[in-house]
Amino acid sequence: MKDSRLNICVVPMEISWGDKDNNLSRLDSILSGVHPATDLVVLPETFSTGFPSPASVKESGIPGEETGGGTITTVKRLARRYNLAIAGSFIAVDNGKYYNRAFFIEPTGDTYFADKAHLFSMAGEDELFDKGCRRMTVRYRSWNISMVICYDIRFPIWCRNRNNEYDLLLIVANWPKVRIDAWNKLLYARAIENQAYVAGVNCRGIDLSGFEYDGSSKIIDFKGKEIASQSDDLLYASLSLEKLESFRTKFPAWKDADDFILRK
Repeated sequence: MKDSRLNICVVPMEISWGDKDNNLSRLDSILSGVHPATDLVVLPETFSTGFPSPASVKESGIPGEETGGGTITTVKRLARRYNLAIAGSFIAVDNGKYYNRAFFIEPTGDTYFADKAHLFSMAGEDELFDKGCRRMTVRYRSWNISMVICYDIRFPIWCRNRNNEYDLLLIVANWPKVRIDAWNKLLYARAIENQAYVAGVNCRGIDLSGFEYDGSSKIIDFKGKEIASQSDDLLYASLSLEKLESFRTKFPAWKDADDFILRK
């Protein structure tokens, strides 16, 4: 079979908390320097605003916007300009409710959304947002791609790759340095147990509550091997669908997986 390659770039972007204009401008600058062969760029969770702190919400409210707002409009324009897909999350307002909403935007303008299912109650996320009830899965350039957000990665049933429904799992996060060992280990676990590539991207910076984020990000193959190369603080990898399918054929652990019904 002809191998289908997917060239991805993970961007452990530094976020200026609460400064959307600066973050969107920074994204444009970053994308201008991304390797021209790149098919997909993956951004951190809530990259355009940062994750809101209780103090900032009390002072200014939740920095949400509709899907036709500045964040998604800008990302669509940049995806078209640089001819690549862009994935990440933003704070969405929908019928008066707020969501931590994942997006996947193709260079054609086709757009997909899904909301974070597991809200981080220890930071009060469950008091700010409504939770989602489905995981994103899209078909892009012969690849089946799924996506979850930050805290979702701690819940293996939610991430479970049933009957090889996805080839690549994207995980976008604002994961503090103080808990970074858990983040790194969970990325490897999700790749190995699901026999799929995993791309996990974390942000850099210091949030409004004083937590530091060190940008720890990884691209891991279906055997649990880290495969990214680094250039100018960006991580790159060329993923092989042929190698993935060959491994699944030779070592079909997925056939012995437990069946279950997921209720949310």
